[in-house]
Amino acid sequence: MLAITLDGKVAVVTGAGRGLGAAAARSLAEAGADVVLIARNTEELEQVKVEVEELGRQALVLAVDVTDEAAVEAAADQAVSVFGHIDILVNNAGFAPTGPLLELDLSELRSVFEVNVFGAFLCARAFGAHMVAQRRGTIINMGSIAALAGESELSAYSASKGAIVSFTQALAIEWARHNVTVNCLAPGHVRTALNKAALDDPAIGPKLVQKIPLRRVGQPEEIGPLVAYLASDLAAYMTGSVVVFDGGQTAR
Repeated sequence: MLAITLDGKVAVVTGAGRGLGAAAARSLAEAGADVVLIARNTEELEQVKVEVEELGRQALVLAVDVTDEAAVEAAADQAVSVFGHIDILVNNAGFAPTGPLLELDLSELRSVFEVNVFGAFLCARAFGAHMVAQRRGTIINMGSIAALAGESELSAYSASKGAIVSFTQALAIEWARHNVTVNCLAPGHVRTALNKAALDDPAIGPKLVQKIPLRRVGQPEEIGPLVAYLASDLAAYMTGSVVVFDGGQTAR
């Protein structure tokens, strides 16, 4: 029977306190990985830690701002000190500001790039250095269908996720010789705490769902197993790929 197995592996998940990050952490643990949980606020991470430990795996909680170079590098060193190695990185930390371009100021654009792009770059460099040294590992960058198809009032977010797609493809080529794979997951509308208000708004939610051929939004629990698959040896020949998870929205 074919099964996703991550026994003996150590995974790092940024933005792991809720939503897609928490779902990814749970699925990775369920497949057998120990998990390093990273976010700025550790309160939510502690609950995810309990869930990981209930699955029989170890969890390390680290309060880290992914835009802080020194903090990210220290986190990588601490994770290796505790577990001995790092095999998987899920670059999930990010946020999605919305609004018309004419109402966005430069500070907002800088903020979304600092978290979504610079944060992924810093984490890939710090944790990936250990993967390159051990000549094995996999990085999964969380993108978005906003990088693949335009949507009104998401210009800053779309630009940041477009950068993640290009970063994924370039790094996949650069690190292929080190046996480190790099892929990108591009979700569409998934129900998380961040977009619950919009999805439940009768003036907004139905219009969003109408754009999706499956006529529903995704659930975090549906994307977790996909993360685990990409992190496993079953996906060892995949690198530089953008995997879309959107109910058919970009197939239109």
